[in-house]
Parts: sequence; C-alpha cells; structure tokens
Amino acid sequence: MLPVYSDVIQFRGSHYDFGYYQGELLKDSPILVNREKQWGTKRKYHFTIDEKLVRTAIKRFAPEIWDEMEGLADALKWNMHDAIREFGGYYLEYGRSGCSIFTGEDYLVRNYDNHPASYEGRYMFYQPTDGGYAMVGPSMQITGRIDGLNEKGLAMGYNFVNRKKSGSGFICNMVGRLILEACATVEEAVDLLKEIPHRHSFSYILLDQKGKTHVVEASPRRVDVHHGNACTNHFEKLSEENRYRMDESVERQSTILNQGKNVINPYQAFHMMNDMDKGVFSPKYGAWAGTLHTAAYFPQDLKAWFSLGGNQQPIVFDFKKWLDGDRMMVRKIKGKLDVKTPFVNMEYFTEPEFLI
Repeated sequence: MLPVYSDVIQFRGSHYDFGYYQGELLKDSPILVNREKQWGTKRKYHFTIDEKLVRTAIKRFAPEIWDEMEGLADALKWNMHDAIREFGGYYLEYGRSGCSIFTGEDYLVRNYDNHPASYEGRYMFYQPTDGGYAMVGPSMQITGRIDGLNEKGLAMGYNFVNRKKSGSGFICNMVGRLILEACATVEEAVDLLKEIPHRHSFSYILLDQKGKTHVVEASPRRVDVHHGNACTNHFEKLSEENRYRMDESVERQSTILNQGKNVINPYQAFHMMNDMDKGVFSPKYGAWAGTLHTAAYFPQDLKAWFSLGGNQQPIVFDFKKWLDGDRMMVRKIKGKLDVKTPFVNMEYFTEPEFLI
C-alpha cells in the first residue's frame, strides 16, 4: 500500500489573484513537470488552440475564470496560448475512467475512479470577491473541478461514458467548474449543460438545496435529462453514445441500487461506496478505473466529506463555517492506495510506467 495525499488549498480574493497564487504554488510543485513528461510533444502538436474561440466561450459562461488563467500565466511567465492549452479545459483529451455516484434527499456521494498518475492531489476552497460562487472540491487541470459543492448548495459530480467521436468543446473538469461557478440550482445547471459545447460524452449528476436531483447525459451531439439516484459509466437515454462494452458499469449501478435500498443515512451511503468489500469501490488502477477518492456533499448543511483510498473514515469539512471566515486547519488529506504510482503532486516522475 502506497501512502498518498492531497494538499488542502484555501484562498479568498479575485480570480486573477487566485490564479497568480496557484501559479506561485505550481513553481515549487512537480505537477506541471510531470504533466509535460506525461504528454510531451503530443499535447503541443495534436491540438490546435484557437485562443479567440476559447476566450469567447469562457467569457460567455464564467468570465472570471479567464482572469484566473491570466493570473496563472503571469505567475508562471507563460503566454496565454500555453496557459489555455494547460488550464483552459477546451480540446484536451480525457483518458478512460470509472466513477460511481449515489444521491439521497440531502447528500451526494461519489467515487472518483482513475489512475493515480492522472490525479493532481489538490483539494480546493475558493471564495471569489469579483463574481462567481464560492466552492469546495478537488481540482483537475488546476482550474477544473472533479466534483464539488458551491455556496448556494449545488453539488455536482460527473461520470465518464465515451471519448469517441469527440467534438469541439469543454472537457468534463471545466464543465464541472462552470456549473459550480455559475449555477445556484439544478434547473440553472441543466440549462447551462444544454447550452455549452461538450468535447466528450459524460453524465453530470446534480443535487441542490431543495433536494432536487437530476442526471444530465451530455455528448457533443445531444443532451438529455432524467431523474435518478445512481449513476455509473453508461447512458440510459443516449444509448447510442455508449461504449460497446458496458457490462461492468451496468453491474456496478445495479449493486448500488440494490444496496441503496437499505441505506438510511449518509454515513451508510459513504461506506457503501468506500468499503472495499461492498462491490462499488474499484481496485482496477491498472485499467485507469481504480477508486482514488470518495467524496460526499451536503447542500443543506454546506458540509463536505472526503477520503483517499478505501475503508476510510471521511474527513469532515464545514464549508459554511469556512464561508463565514474560519480557516480549515487540515493541510493535507492522507490515505493509502494499492498502487506503485504516486499522485503527480507528490514527486517527480522518472519511470516509464508513470507516463500516461
């Protein structure tokens, strides 16, 4: 078992200052160096970046995020072309992954399944002063969010479905950030998901303070919405977008639904997802589908639970108190995974097996 950790990062201020602050942190982190080793020239030449197109898209839905990228670029002394490629959440490919989500009336619990070499190890608290909603949740591609909760009590998580037949649009982590940044309710998030362009096929699961939950199936071609409290890695409405092999996803969803019938509180729901003997937690790290974190969000109480690895007790964060000015005392969230590869924030990669 390999010890792993996520850094807890807290910031209050403008998006530009937040970007600059993150850029300063990244200078002393192996994250960007490891990303460059993982992608190399493939990233530079496989994607043609249309700066004007990306700027227009981001400015339309969450303009302050552009300011955050400018702050990152200035701190790192990069041009905006490179900053967009690295942090813009537009164009870049997304590897296959797992993921499972279960919702109750007042909570959302999710397993994020992927390979540890893809994981940034950054758990973010951000309260903007220049527009957009405050949020808590783990990052991806620095500016994006894997899942999270915002100050209005909207919780979000996403599940991978397919990356074939991709389009020109935002990738999942930036879509997640846009939802948390700009939406207060499930209805607003659904409207946003119907309007923005999507690069790949993903399900976005939403829960708000009213207890309303929706599963939004989004592909580059179409978006559909349905009610549901368990979601894995296949579409139920947009079945034509599913991968050829989805038996494991269907089986995992069935396991959640069957066990979920006996869940009477969020603590039980968390352990249904996180305990390694319940059939939902995944050890398939070599297939890019092993459970890295389990997160739970509580829209009414504005609390967040988080753990790394399986058979864990969650760390409980009181997001409401943080919004009121308290500072979280936890600096690192620690866990263990049955892997040989650490997260990209932990050390500089040198071995071939670390490369994506």
